[in-house]
Amino acid sequence: MSIVIGIDVGISTTKIVGIHDGTVISPLRIKATDPITSLYGAFGKFLYDNKIELGDVEKVMLTGVGAAYINKPVYGLPTEKAEEFTADGLGAMYESRLKDMIVVSMGTGTSLVKCEGDSISHIGGIGIGGGTLQGLSRLMLKTDDINIVSELATHGDISNINLLIRDISAHPLQGLPMEATASLFGNAKTNATREDIAIGIICMVLQGIGSATILSSLNSKIRDFVLIGNLTLLPQCKYVFPMMEKLYDVHFIIPKHSEFCTAIGAALCYLKEKERKE
Repeated sequence: MSIVIGIDVGISTTKIVGIHDGTVISPLRIKATDPITSLYGAFGKFLYDNKIELGDVEKVMLTGVGAAYINKPVYGLPTEKAEEFTADGLGAMYESRLKDMIVVSMGTGTSLVKCEGDSISHIGGIGIGGGTLQGLSRLMLKTDDINIVSELATHGDISNINLLIRDISAHPLQGLPMEATASLFGNAKTNATREDIAIGIICMVLQGIGSATILSSLNSKIRDFVLIGNLTLLPQCKYVFPMMEKLYDVHFIIPKHSEFCTAIGAALCYLKEKERKE
């Protein structure tokens, strides 16, 4: 068995995948107090769970902000680092089967990577993401546990937070249905519940990311946007992004292994280079 392992090393969370014969093996995520512990914990558990021996591993490819802390081969195996934006692009292309797209990596902040054929380029980003969600939740809800915030949001009423088109107009405006947002937090009530505030924060973050993505595509013909990263796991993505699709005639796509795309892409960086040399 010859396996290439891709690892997306965060400060406290590491995501790991294996690729064997073009197939992704058992994506895994591990949390720890620091990137070194997180990396080695994830690697050991991945090998154990999948009954993989060290000799089965052809290459270890690292990426992510935590990769900067890794300065020696992992368990003595051939180890290299992959450029993160390239990994984002390759992973998203593999998972979506698209060639032309903008990859929206929703992490602490959000980065935007444009893929056109074999060209992958970082085109910018926005300082809104999971960090924004956690920070506002700490201030307004006294918790930064995204799972708790998401659960609260399922019981919230967005009309108690956002100003909608129906609040300012008796009729739909051109291209804008009555339920479209006129102003985020523009209708916030003094008696809004924690649940209302939670859905307001999540919708603000997701709509902000969606709007930035759409604006980034205006000078191109790309209308497919592939969402990757931890925020794709929020259940609110399932209605916030489809609403924006209808408004702007675009497509937001969340692939099967959306939170592991960067790790997948790291492994693919090695495989593509190997293929090129052959």
